[in-house]
Amino acid sequence: MSDNLPVKDPDLGHVVPDPGIEEHVERFADVDRGAGNRAYRAILIMLGLVPVLAIAFVVIYFVVPKTMYIDFGWLHASALNVGLGTTAGLAVLLIGIAVIQWARVIMGDEEMAEERHTAASSEEDRAATIAKWNDGVEQSGVKRRPLLLGALGGAVGFAVIPGVLLFADMGPWPTRKVREETLEKTIWAEDIVLLNDENWVPLRPEHLEIGQLVNAQPANLLDLHGTELQQQKAKAAIIVVRMDPASIRIPESRKDWQVSGILAYSKICTHVGCPISLWERQTHHLLCPCHQSTFDLGNSGTVVFGPAARALPQLPIRVNEEGYLVAQSDFTVPVGPSYFERDSRNDFQDGDE
Repeated sequence: MSDNLPVKDPDLGHVVPDPGIEEHVERFADVDRGAGNRAYRAILIMLGLVPVLAIAFVVIYFVVPKTMYIDFGWLHASALNVGLGTTAGLAVLLIGIAVIQWARVIMGDEEMAEERHTAASSEEDRAATIAKWNDGVEQSGVKRRPLLLGALGGAVGFAVIPGVLLFADMGPWPTRKVREETLEKTIWAEDIVLLNDENWVPLRPEHLEIGQLVNAQPANLLDLHGTELQQQKAKAAIIVVRMDPASIRIPESRKDWQVSGILAYSKICTHVGCPISLWERQTHHLLCPCHQSTFDLGNSGTVVFGPAARALPQLPIRVNEEGYLVAQSDFTVPVGPSYFERDSRNDFQDGDE
């Protein structure tokens, strides 16, 4: 914009001359080379401390016990939280101060003005943009002080490490061994009695008539409390159905998994884990109300409709000496929905003869 171009002041109601851009005053760091170098070194030191703080964060995370506390008099704080907060907070603070100081002291501070133009870009404009970009790179000082970009990149990169490390607190690492002991295991075991989950009465074969479905839980669930109880109950929930043995298909490998047409299946849908108990006694079909996956309990729980990709896991049961229905073992395959690491190649689908 030209210095001589008049503008109209809406408050004064008359035209005033354009004051233009004020005269540029050199910064002290630009005039005094020593001051510029000192600022340069200070920025490098601040960025260089960030990796140190990030490493300290990791060390504190693994070394400081969660039971250790620091007494500030009026505040009884966790030593682990204080250490993690101090190192992470200082790292982010140093990056911010270093970048601000870089912009204030090292980057060019000359003001520029240009006339407004249309939004369309011409070849000349593109060339001018590239020239301005190159000029900005020159003004940033990274050509004369190339360590700045490396130090900034390193500082930001190391500052991410504490955040990534905190993912470890989301739960145990899902190794194969951990999955086998947690997700893929329930509290069902040999000789565990089946209990009606409404009145907690042990189930006997004479308690069920043909066509009846009962929701059940393992008897050892009563020994648990709090969170553990809820977690195990969600995995161990089963449905017990009684069907006419002549009207169902029982594979040879599962002949001894049932008692006179009484079979037990996981109550958890293999699609996304919804609890299911919508029972069609005439067709022996079990319908999931969430996404309409349908399982044929008269044919080893195979999928006959819907998005579920796996049959319902069946729990092997028998009758003990006292006449109660008990489990023979845990489920032979993991219950619940599929997940990336789960190996479903040995699950029953269409035969298992």
